[in-house]
Amino acid sequence: MVNGAPAGGSATGGLRQKETAMSGWFRLTLGLLAVVVGAIWTVQGLGYVEGSAMTGQRIWAVIGPALALVGLALLWLGMRARGRR
Repeated sequence: MVNGAPAGGSATGGLRQKETAMSGWFRLTLGLLAVVVGAIWTVQGLGYVEGSAMTGQRIWAVIGPALALVGLALLWLGMRARGRR
């Protein structure tokens, strides 16, 4: 350690790695949640799940897959961020 910084690197290098790892986990979590919610909204919109105000409403059969695609993109970005460590 030189001046409080790890040998061979700067003090902010380790912090950036932690931020990248945290953003990777955050994207993975958010992406997984979006995929699950999107799938639920899709099957509700298609009428396969009963007992909801969303059942049989076509708008949810459109919004659901769109949200699931956003979730897949977030999962992909999260995996990339985690792989760069």
